[in-house]
Amino acid sequence: MAATTTSTASRTFIDQEERFGAHNYHPLDVVATRGEGVFLEDVEGKRFMDFLAAYSAVNQGHNHPRIVKAMVDQCARLALTSRAFRNDRFPPLLEKLCKVTGFERALLMNSGAEAVETALKAARKWAYDVKKVAYPEAEIVVCEGNFHGRTTTIVGFSTDPDSTTGFGPFTPGFKIVPYGDLEAMKAALTKNTAAIFVEPIQGEGGVVIPPAGYLKGLRTLADENGCLLILDEIQSGLGRTGKWFAFEHEGIRPDGTTIGKALSGGLYPVSAFLASNKVMDVFTPGIHGSTYGGNPLACAVATAALDVLIDEKLIEKAASLGDHLRTRLLGMKTDKLAEVRVIGLWAGVQLKPSAGGARKYCYKLKDRGMLCKDTHVDTIRLAPPLVITREQIDWAVDQLEAALAEA
Repeated sequence: MAATTTSTASRTFIDQEERFGAHNYHPLDVVATRGEGVFLEDVEGKRFMDFLAAYSAVNQGHNHPRIVKAMVDQCARLALTSRAFRNDRFPPLLEKLCKVTGFERALLMNSGAEAVETALKAARKWAYDVKKVAYPEAEIVVCEGNFHGRTTTIVGFSTDPDSTTGFGPFTPGFKIVPYGDLEAMKAALTKNTAAIFVEPIQGEGGVVIPPAGYLKGLRTLADENGCLLILDEIQSGLGRTGKWFAFEHEGIRPDGTTIGKALSGGLYPVSAFLASNKVMDVFTPGIHGSTYGGNPLACAVATAALDVLIDEKLIEKAASLGDHLRTRLLGMKTDKLAEVRVIGLWAGVQLKPSAGGARKYCYKLKDRGMLCKDTHVDTIRLAPPLVITREQIDWAVDQLEAALAEA
């Protein structure tokens, strides 16, 4: 793959975006126009291997033909009714989601943040209706380093200054404890605790994997304290870690979980809150909803996206190729690594501060035909579409090793 530079054609789009768009992102200067499988193509026709997969939204690969066909076919029939009426795509998807994931009920929304807001509302309503917490004293315990979305409620319990500065006042009712620390979690739980709400793996935090036994410990604490355990699997779920859900690695089951991103195969916004009957029964007509939630187009896309994961055995593939990715990353010859964290086809390559930050290496990789994203200054995240091959992983790790070798 040839080295790339910012050409005149790309610069035109970049300048246009900078002039007319809000500056709420700082993307790498590559302007994509086409995608297929693990590859993206820019406006100059240069090809790049995508090692971000839209934050796991394209686990099935870019523009998977089966999902595209399902979307096009449904577009020609019916796209939206709102939930004021029923449609013939919504009920079958609900059943498929529940049978595939093992949860008893599903509530569909659009974005990941909406799924999280749904989970938070469910936890509070459950606390008042079922646990009989005095209103409005319900508390939800979350973790430092979390990333659950960008709404004002969600950023209010973030510990990232970029997410919180200038956006207060924030919604009360949240306690924040260190991630991976069961003793701190235990100390934070009270009779008013509605739920423990955490990511089983902190993706935006840099693919931070908690100590072994942490999720089991959270399940025990929730049971002992009569509160819910709700896990955010929007990035980690649907195959990324080599299992349907990251919580399966410790053999537990939460009371609820949020999913999104890969539920659409990257083609159309669709998310869901999955939960047990005891949690989902708090919802009654009129207290929560979305005009687009559960629309026929989203349901057709999500159904095809799940079928692709199953039929192409992409979750099993993520597990086996994840072992190979770990071996290759740990075998890189470089003195710039502080740590490598890998689970399934998901890795956080932590650089030493002396390496000078991760972003410059992401640009070096772009010039080598590989796209990935930096986070928290010193971490390069690797998350290719699950359709990637062993040979493509080898090529990518070769590029990373070469980029790290450059001054």
